[in-house]
Order: sequence, then C-alpha cells, then structure tokens
Amino acid sequence: MKSKFIKILSILGGIVLLNILASFVFFRVDLTEEKRYSISDATKTLLENLDKEVLIKVYLDGDELPGGFERLKRAVNETLEEFQVYGGTNIDFRSFNPNAESNTQKREQFYEELFKKGMTPTRVVDTKNGRQIENIIFPYATVSYEGKEVPVLLLKGTEGASAQEKLNQSYENVEYELASAIRKLTQKQKKNIGLLTEFTKLKPASFADLIASLHERYNLYIIDAKQSPTFQGLDAIILPKPDLPVDDSTKYKIDQFVMNGGRALFFVDGLKVDSVGLEGTYAQPLELNLTDLFFKYGVRINSNIIKDGNSSAAIPMVVGNMGDRPNIQPIPYRYFPVINNFGKSLITNNIDLVYCRYVASIDTVMAPEVNKIPLLMTSPYTKVLNAPALVTYNEAHTETQESEYNGGVKTIAYLLEGKFQSLYKNRLLPSDPRYASFKAESQPTKVFVCSDGDLIANDLNPKTGNPLPLGFDKTTQHIFGNKDFVLNAIDYMIDENGVIQARGKEIKIRPLDKLRIRDERTKWQTINIALPLGLVVLSGIILFMLRKRKFA
Repeated sequence: MKSKFIKILSILGGIVLLNILASFVFFRVDLTEEKRYSISDATKTLLENLDKEVLIKVYLDGDELPGGFERLKRAVNETLEEFQVYGGTNIDFRSFNPNAESNTQKREQFYEELFKKGMTPTRVVDTKNGRQIENIIFPYATVSYEGKEVPVLLLKGTEGASAQEKLNQSYENVEYELASAIRKLTQKQKKNIGLLTEFTKLKPASFADLIASLHERYNLYIIDAKQSPTFQGLDAIILPKPDLPVDDSTKYKIDQFVMNGGRALFFVDGLKVDSVGLEGTYAQPLELNLTDLFFKYGVRINSNIIKDGNSSAAIPMVVGNMGDRPNIQPIPYRYFPVINNFGKSLITNNIDLVYCRYVASIDTVMAPEVNKIPLLMTSPYTKVLNAPALVTYNEAHTETQESEYNGGVKTIAYLLEGKFQSLYKNRLLPSDPRYASFKAESQPTKVFVCSDGDLIANDLNPKTGNPLPLGFDKTTQHIFGNKDFVLNAIDYMIDENGVIQARGKEIKIRPLDKLRIRDERTKWQTINIALPLGLVVLSGIILFMLRKRKFA
C-alpha cells in the first residue's frame, strides 16, 4: 500500500515538475502536413521586435457566416493568436460584427464608416432551412499603430477560380496580408528604390498608382540617370516602359549597379505600337540599346507580338447597328493577353490575373551561374507576329482556330538569380578612368525582365484626367493583379528572406469523393454510428471478464 502511494506521489510530482520546466522552455509543435498553424521566421522576427502596441480590428465576425467564411474567420483568429504568442502584449486584436446592431439607422452608419475606410462589402446568398438568406460580409481588418491605420483585405484570390479555391487562397494569404500591414506601419528604415523615368514618353500621371504604392513601403527617388555618377546607395532600380534608347553611359551604370549587388527591374516592350487607328497600324522594332545587356544576363526579348487565342481582355467594339445607333459590345482582343499561367514563385503565388498589352516573347540564352525562373506565361494557344506586324481591330471579330494558334506557351517575364557577368568584361583598358572601380562579375543578385511596359503603367480617366488604379480594366471595371505582381517582385528581390516568405504557405484542399458519398452513404453512416458503440460494448465485456477472473 505504501509503495503504491509513493508511486502516485512520484507521478504527481513529475507532472508538477514538468509544468514548472515548461514555463521556462517555450515550444510549439505543428503536426499538420502543410504547417498551417505556423508562421514564418520573418513574421516572428517582425512581431518580436515591436516596440509599441499594434491593434488589429477584424470585421469578419458573426453567428451566421456561410461555411467558407466561417473557416476564413477561424483562420484569421488562429493566425492572430499565433501573432500574440510572439508579439506578446504588443499585439491586441478584437473582432466586430458589422451586422450586430439591430437598429437599422445605426447599422447603416457603421457601414458608412467602413466604406470611408476603403472597405467594400461582399454580398453572399446562403441557403438555410430551405430559405435563401443574403449576408452582407466585410472580409476586412484594420491595423493601427501610433495613430496610423491601414485596411487589410482578407478575401483575395485569383479571378476565375471557384469560390472554394478563392477562399482557400485567402486562408493561405492571411499571415502575409496582416504581417505586411504591420511592417508597413512599423518599419523604421526603408529600402531605397530608384525610378528611371527619363527614357519614357509617358507622363508621371501614368505611374501615379505605382509611385504612391512604392512611397508607402520604400524611399522612392526619381533618378536623373544621365547626371547621376552611379546608382550606388539604392537597393533597386526600375526602368518603366522606355520609348527612347538608353545611352551608353546609363547602360554602364546599370551594369555596374548589378555587378555591385543591386537589383534591377526592366519593363520593356518588344515592339513599338504608337497608336491604333480604325484600320490598324504597323508595330515596328523598338531599339532601346539594351539587347546586348539582356543577352549577357541570360535573356533575349524578341521583336514580335504575341496573340493569345484563349485568354485575352475585351475591348468595346461596334458589332452592328441597333436601330439607327451602333451596337457596341465587349469583344476579346487577342493582342491584350490576360495572364493566368504563372511560374512557381513567391512572387506569383495566389495573385489575381495579370492584364497585359502588346507583349513579346522572351527566350533564354546561355549565362553561367544564372538561374532563370519563368513568372508570367501565356496560354498554349498563341500566334506570334514578327516585326513589322500589322495590328488591326478587325481580327477581333474572327474565331480562334486551333490550327492557327499553335505557337505554344510563351514566357513574357523572367526572374534571373545568381552571379552575372558584366557586359563590359575585357572591354575596359587600364587607362580608362572607370577601370579602378570596375567589377567584371557580380555577387549573387537578381534581375527581373518583363516584355510589357504597359504592365506597370495605369490608365487615366478620360473625363477628369485622374489616374486609375494600376491594372484597372475600363471595360469590365475589374482591377487585375498587376500591382500585386509588381510589388511582390520588388519585395522578393530586395528582401527575399522577409515577410514575403509568408506567401509560401500552401493549404491543400482535400475534398470528399462525391460519387462515393452518393453510393456508399448508408455504409459509412452505419460504420460511424455502430462501430464506436460496438467498441464501447466490447470494452465493457472484456473488462467484465477480466474482473470476474480476478475475483473468482
């Protein structure tokens, strides 16, 4: 009896000791295959280094949320609870139900406050008890720090994906969206970005949305390339839609900037399409004095235009008459591909479709120690027109013939990573003043090349002249994923081990087999009900027999 008491006391003492040790040693174990309850190391570092409180208000709440949104709500709460583990008292979050107010007037006022913060509600029709119920849902959160506040859209996914796929993409993006907002508000030191705008004919208003977005995240400088002796001191440079040739002096500065570890992003057209009249125009070769530089880095932008017969944007066209007035309808225009074919990268993971205009194909060439990662690709149904190419509106009325559009998948954007060889290697003489600081080979760095200069430019409102959002399509009124793509590319290139790592989270959809559900419903219902009961009864019988034998 005494030994039994000592054994029990030892077990209880061990449990107490284990709890005491656990209070000093912190660890968490995520046993899920895709680590859905874990956050990236970069996010942990961001949260651990917070110096003041960050308040997060979540407006995705309520008792009658549809199933998919209930899962999204749970994913947000789980992520924020994980944030609190690493952020401690500097992370505070609260949930609000915008529909909780029973007074209609007060509820409408609350809606109006959310509208002013840039939150657009999602209307979802759900069926409950045979009745259809319309739910107004605000899939948003706000992040506040030191009096500053930014809204965060929690429902983000690829246009054209099913509702389940879009919600699943939103689950995967929760950590990144929230961590990005926290970083935007709390970062003390920003990276430096240079914009080389002197080689484009576009007005600054055409880059207004890009400039505003970059200002929020980085220190942005408009660079006078010809007057600047070097680009050193910048973390990245962007060359947006050049129309004029880049002079040799600037090209040398770009090359040496890359050789010294700088990041460079090029948004360059393959052909020049000045304007399109009623009958069309010829697209001519565009000489920018960059071909040899790109070739040395491992890619070549071809002098052609790709027509995508399967995935293209629509433009308004006259398709006939309605009475005495023209009948204008949106018609797919194959010169404006909509990209829904992405390479495997943190840059493109879970982004929306990307809207392009007059793109050229990009080929890869030999470049030792350079890894070439395709990012944006067309559909397989393409037709390539080499320069000079006639661009017409009339072809929008024709049907896509598979025998004609057989060019295969074409890549229009590449990420290049590794050690680059200088274009000017073995070209400078010792007497050249630049020889002393010249580098013939780079340290590991990154270069981005895209064959669509329009991808980075926003349109202007034809009535007011005000800038429209980057990626906004005036025909469908949809905002494509152009801005997310560009910002992700910049973020990855200058800080690949930062918060961008959170975009790598992947949560697999494991749907049930609908045919087996239909055919084997009774079988599995019986097993799920009868088997647990049978195990309980069997355990009782075995226990009874053992006790009977023991005390016989």
